[in-house]
Amino acid sequence: MRSRPALIVPVVVLLVAVGGGAAAWALFLSGDNVAPLSLPSRAPAASSGSAAATPAGASGTIASLPPASAATLDAASIPGTWSIAADSIVGYRVREKLASLSAESDAVGRTNSITGSATIASSGGALTVTAAEFSVDMTSIKSDRQMRDNRLRNDGIQTDSFPTSTFKLMTPVALPSGALTGTAVDVTLHGDLTLHGVTKTVDIPAKAQVNGGQIQVLGTLSFPFSDYSINAPNIGGFVAVQDHGTLEFQVNLAKS
Repeated sequence: MRSRPALIVPVVVLLVAVGGGAAAWALFLSGDNVAPLSLPSRAPAASSGSAAATPAGASGTIASLPPASAATLDAASIPGTWSIAADSIVGYRVREKLASLSAESDAVGRTNSITGSATIASSGGALTVTAAEFSVDMTSIKSDRQMRDNRLRNDGIQTDSFPTSTFKLMTPVALPSGALTGTAVDVTLHGDLTLHGVTKTVDIPAKAQVNGGQIQVLGTLSFPFSDYSINAPNIGGFVAVQDHGTLEFQVNLAKS
Protein backbone atom coordinates (compact mmCIF):
# COMPACT_ATOMS: atom_id res chain seq x y z
CA MET A 1 0.00 0.00 0.00
CA ARG A 2 1.29 3.46 -0.91
CA SER A 3 2.00 5.77 1.99
CA ARG A 4 -0.25 8.76 2.63
CA PRO A 5 2.49 11.29 1.67
CA ALA A 6 2.97 9.48 -1.62
CA LEU A 7 -0.75 9.81 -2.37
CA ILE A 8 -0.82 13.49 -1.39
CA VAL A 9 2.00 14.54 -3.76
CA PRO A 10 0.09 14.03 -7.06
CA VAL A 11 -2.96 15.74 -5.56
CA VAL A 12 -0.86 18.79 -4.65
CA VAL A 13 0.66 18.86 -8.14
CA LEU A 14 -2.81 18.74 -9.66
CA LEU A 15 -4.03 21.59 -7.45
CA VAL A 16 -1.01 23.69 -8.38
CA ALA A 17 -1.66 23.04 -12.05
CA VAL A 18 -5.33 23.94 -11.75
CA GLY A 19 -4.46 26.97 -9.64
CA GLY A 20 -2.00 28.13 -12.28
CA GLY A 21 -4.70 27.84 -14.93
CA ALA A 22 -7.15 29.73 -12.75
CA ALA A 23 -4.58 32.46 -12.14
CA ALA A 24 -3.91 32.73 -15.87
CA TRP A 25 -7.65 32.97 -16.47
CA ALA A 26 -8.00 35.74 -13.88
CA LEU A 27 -5.05 37.69 -15.29
CA PHE A 28 -5.78 37.30 -18.99
CA LEU A 29 -9.24 35.97 -19.71
CA SER A 30 -11.81 37.26 -17.25
CA GLY A 31 -13.45 39.17 -20.07
CA ASP A 32 -13.12 42.67 -21.45
CA ASN A 33 -16.81 43.05 -22.40
CA VAL A 34 -15.93 45.88 -24.78
CA ALA A 35 -18.58 46.62 -27.41
CA PRO A 36 -17.52 46.82 -31.06
CA LEU A 37 -16.70 50.26 -32.38
CA SER A 38 -19.48 52.21 -34.09
CA LEU A 39 -19.90 55.49 -35.92
CA PRO A 40 -20.84 58.37 -33.59
CA SER A 41 -24.32 59.85 -33.81
CA ARG A 42 -24.48 62.62 -36.36
CA ALA A 43 -24.71 66.26 -35.42
CA PRO A 44 -27.81 67.99 -36.85
CA ALA A 45 -27.36 69.05 -40.46
CA ALA A 46 -27.50 72.70 -41.43
CA SER A 47 -30.90 73.86 -42.66
CA SER A 48 -32.27 76.58 -44.92
CA GLY A 49 -35.77 77.73 -45.63
CA SER A 50 -35.12 78.00 -49.37
CA ALA A 51 -32.86 75.07 -50.19
CA ALA A 52 -32.64 71.40 -49.28
CA ALA A 53 -29.56 69.35 -48.58
CA THR A 54 -28.05 67.44 -51.47
CA PRO A 55 -30.19 64.29 -51.81
CA ALA A 56 -28.73 60.81 -51.77
CA GLY A 57 -28.69 59.28 -55.23
CA ALA A 58 -28.99 55.70 -56.36
CA SER A 59 -26.52 53.14 -55.12
CA GLY A 60 -23.15 53.54 -56.82
CA THR A 61 -23.69 57.21 -57.66
CA ILE A 62 -20.63 59.35 -56.95
CA ALA A 63 -20.91 62.16 -54.43
CA SER A 64 -20.70 65.65 -55.87
CA LEU A 65 -20.36 69.06 -54.31
CA PRO A 66 -23.69 70.85 -53.82
CA PRO A 67 -24.39 74.25 -55.35
CA ALA A 68 -23.10 77.14 -53.26
CA SER A 69 -26.67 78.07 -52.39
CA ALA A 70 -27.59 74.58 -51.14
CA ALA A 71 -27.77 73.75 -47.46
CA THR A 72 -25.15 71.17 -46.55
CA LEU A 73 -23.29 69.80 -43.59
CA ASP A 74 -20.60 71.72 -41.74
CA ALA A 75 -17.76 70.28 -43.83
CA ALA A 76 -18.94 72.23 -46.89
CA SER A 77 -15.60 72.65 -48.71
CA ILE A 78 -14.52 69.05 -48.39
CA PRO A 79 -11.68 68.87 -50.98
CA GLY A 80 -8.28 69.23 -49.35
CA THR A 81 -6.07 67.52 -46.79
CA TRP A 82 -7.65 65.91 -43.74
CA SER A 83 -5.63 64.84 -40.68
CA ILE A 84 -6.31 62.21 -38.03
CA ALA A 85 -8.17 63.70 -35.05
CA ALA A 86 -7.15 62.92 -31.47
CA ASP A 87 -10.36 61.01 -30.72
CA SER A 88 -9.67 58.32 -33.35
CA ILE A 89 -9.36 54.69 -32.19
CA VAL A 90 -7.51 51.67 -33.57
CA GLY A 91 -7.24 48.28 -31.91
CA TYR A 92 -7.50 44.51 -31.96
CA ARG A 93 -10.14 41.98 -30.98
CA VAL A 94 -9.31 38.31 -30.45
CA ARG A 95 -11.09 35.36 -28.87
CA GLU A 96 -9.23 33.77 -25.95
CA LYS A 97 -9.61 30.23 -24.67
CA LEU A 98 -9.00 28.30 -21.44
CA ALA A 99 -7.79 24.85 -22.46
CA SER A 100 -10.39 23.66 -25.03
CA LEU A 101 -13.21 25.90 -23.76
CA SER A 102 -14.21 29.24 -25.29
CA ALA A 103 -13.61 32.30 -23.17
CA GLU A 104 -16.46 34.45 -21.91
CA SER A 105 -15.60 37.33 -24.22
CA ASP A 106 -13.01 38.72 -26.60
CA ALA A 107 -9.76 40.31 -25.55
CA VAL A 108 -9.77 43.90 -26.81
CA GLY A 109 -6.89 46.36 -26.95
CA ARG A 110 -7.09 49.92 -28.27
CA THR A 111 -5.10 53.11 -28.73
CA ASN A 112 -5.60 56.75 -29.74
CA SER A 113 -1.96 57.11 -30.83
CA ILE A 114 -2.64 57.38 -34.57
CA THR A 115 -1.13 59.81 -37.07
CA GLY A 116 -1.69 60.37 -40.77
CA SER A 117 -3.82 62.15 -43.31
CA ALA A 118 -6.10 61.74 -46.32
CA THR A 119 -6.43 63.85 -49.44
CA ILE A 120 -9.82 64.42 -51.05
CA ALA A 121 -10.09 65.93 -54.52
CA SER A 122 -12.99 67.21 -56.59
CA SER A 123 -13.12 66.67 -60.34
CA GLY A 124 -16.20 67.84 -62.17
CA GLY A 125 -17.89 68.07 -58.79
CA ALA A 126 -17.25 64.36 -57.99
CA LEU A 127 -15.37 63.63 -54.76
CA THR A 128 -12.53 61.10 -54.55
CA VAL A 129 -10.12 60.12 -51.79
CA THR A 130 -6.92 60.19 -53.82
CA ALA A 131 -4.44 59.35 -51.06
CA ALA A 132 -4.42 58.24 -47.43
CA GLU A 133 -1.72 56.97 -45.10
CA PHE A 134 -1.94 56.21 -41.40
CA SER A 135 0.50 55.04 -38.70
CA VAL A 136 -0.26 53.45 -35.32
CA ASP A 137 1.99 53.35 -32.25
CA MET A 138 1.53 49.69 -31.29
CA THR A 139 3.36 50.14 -27.98
CA SER A 140 0.51 52.36 -26.78
CA ILE A 141 -2.23 49.73 -27.24
CA LYS A 142 -3.91 48.95 -23.92
CA SER A 143 -6.48 46.38 -22.81
CA ASP A 144 -8.07 45.96 -19.40
CA ARG A 145 -5.24 43.60 -18.36
CA GLN A 146 -1.75 45.01 -17.86
CA MET A 147 -0.37 41.47 -17.69
CA ARG A 148 -1.77 40.82 -21.18
CA ASP A 149 -0.31 44.08 -22.49
CA ASN A 150 3.09 43.28 -21.01
CA ARG A 151 3.09 39.82 -22.56
CA LEU A 152 2.29 41.19 -26.01
CA ARG A 153 5.49 43.22 -25.85
CA ASN A 154 7.43 40.04 -26.68
CA ASP A 155 4.72 37.59 -27.70
CA GLY A 156 1.99 37.67 -30.34
CA ILE A 157 2.17 41.10 -31.99
CA GLN A 158 5.55 41.72 -30.24
CA THR A 159 5.22 45.46 -29.85
CA ASP A 160 8.79 45.84 -28.59
CA SER A 161 10.13 44.47 -31.88
CA PHE A 162 7.44 45.90 -34.15
CA PRO A 163 6.36 49.20 -32.56
CA THR A 164 4.62 50.65 -35.62
CA SER A 165 1.87 49.50 -37.96
CA THR A 166 0.81 51.38 -41.08
CA PHE A 167 -1.84 51.47 -43.77
CA LYS A 168 -1.41 53.14 -47.16
CA LEU A 169 -4.28 53.51 -49.60
CA MET A 170 -3.25 52.13 -53.01
CA THR A 171 -6.44 52.76 -55.02
CA PRO A 172 -8.44 56.01 -55.01
CA VAL A 173 -11.88 55.78 -53.39
CA ALA A 174 -14.80 57.47 -55.11
CA LEU A 175 -17.19 58.66 -52.41
CA PRO A 176 -20.72 57.34 -53.00
CA SER A 177 -23.77 59.53 -53.17
CA GLY A 178 -25.00 60.41 -49.71
CA ALA A 179 -21.55 61.28 -48.33
CA LEU A 180 -22.45 64.96 -48.10
CA THR A 181 -25.88 64.41 -46.60
CA GLY A 182 -24.51 62.74 -43.47
CA THR A 183 -25.61 59.28 -44.57
CA ALA A 184 -23.16 56.50 -43.66
CA VAL A 185 -21.90 55.17 -47.01
CA ASP A 186 -20.11 51.91 -47.77
CA VAL A 187 -16.56 52.11 -49.12
CA THR A 188 -13.72 49.66 -49.67
CA LEU A 189 -10.21 50.67 -48.66
CA HIS A 190 -7.75 48.89 -50.96
CA GLY A 191 -4.20 49.30 -49.71
CA ASP A 192 -1.09 47.97 -48.02
CA LEU A 193 -1.35 47.03 -44.35
CA THR A 194 1.93 46.56 -42.50
CA LEU A 195 1.66 44.64 -39.23
CA HIS A 196 4.31 42.72 -37.28
CA GLY A 197 6.85 43.72 -39.94
CA VAL A 198 4.85 42.09 -42.76
CA THR A 199 3.10 44.03 -45.53
CA LYS A 200 -0.01 42.63 -47.22
CA THR A 201 -2.38 44.20 -49.75
CA VAL A 202 -5.88 44.08 -48.29
CA ASP A 203 -9.43 45.22 -48.96
CA ILE A 204 -10.97 46.69 -45.81
CA PRO A 205 -14.77 47.09 -45.82
CA ALA A 206 -15.66 50.37 -44.16
CA LYS A 207 -18.39 52.94 -43.62
CA ALA A 208 -17.87 56.69 -43.83
CA GLN A 209 -19.97 59.68 -42.88
CA VAL A 210 -19.65 63.45 -42.66
CA ASN A 211 -20.46 64.55 -39.13
CA GLY A 212 -20.22 68.23 -38.35
CA GLY A 213 -16.65 69.25 -39.13
CA GLN A 214 -15.32 65.69 -39.36
CA ILE A 215 -15.23 62.83 -41.82
CA GLN A 216 -15.60 59.63 -39.77
CA VAL A 217 -14.59 56.19 -41.03
CA LEU A 218 -15.39 52.85 -39.37
CA GLY A 219 -13.88 49.56 -40.51
CA THR A 220 -12.84 46.04 -39.51
CA LEU A 221 -10.58 43.42 -41.03
CA SER A 222 -10.35 39.81 -39.81
CA PHE A 223 -7.35 37.71 -40.80
CA PRO A 224 -5.40 34.59 -39.78
CA PHE A 225 -2.32 35.38 -37.70
CA SER A 226 -0.21 33.40 -40.18
CA ASP A 227 -0.76 36.15 -42.78
CA TYR A 228 1.47 38.40 -40.66
CA SER A 229 3.78 35.76 -39.17
CA ILE A 230 2.18 36.20 -35.75
CA ASN A 231 2.31 33.29 -33.31
CA ALA A 232 -0.86 33.00 -31.25
CA PRO A 233 0.11 33.53 -27.58
CA ASN A 234 -0.10 30.41 -25.42
CA ILE A 235 0.45 30.30 -21.67
CA GLY A 236 1.56 26.82 -20.67
CA GLY A 237 -1.32 25.18 -22.54
CA PHE A 238 -3.85 26.69 -20.12
CA VAL A 239 -4.52 29.94 -21.93
CA ALA A 240 -4.43 30.40 -25.69
CA VAL A 241 -6.01 32.55 -28.35
CA GLN A 242 -7.62 31.54 -31.61
CA ASP A 243 -5.36 31.66 -34.65
CA HIS A 244 -7.04 34.71 -36.13
CA GLY A 245 -7.87 38.21 -35.00
CA THR A 246 -9.69 41.36 -36.03
CA LEU A 247 -8.33 44.84 -36.67
CA GLU A 248 -10.96 47.47 -35.86
CA PHE A 249 -10.85 51.23 -36.21
CA GLN A 250 -12.98 54.34 -35.97
CA VAL A 251 -10.96 57.13 -37.52
CA ASN A 252 -12.03 60.78 -37.42
CA LEU A 253 -10.58 63.18 -39.95
CA ALA A 254 -10.45 66.95 -39.45
CA LYS A 255 -9.60 69.54 -42.11
CA SER A 256 -5.92 70.47 -41.92
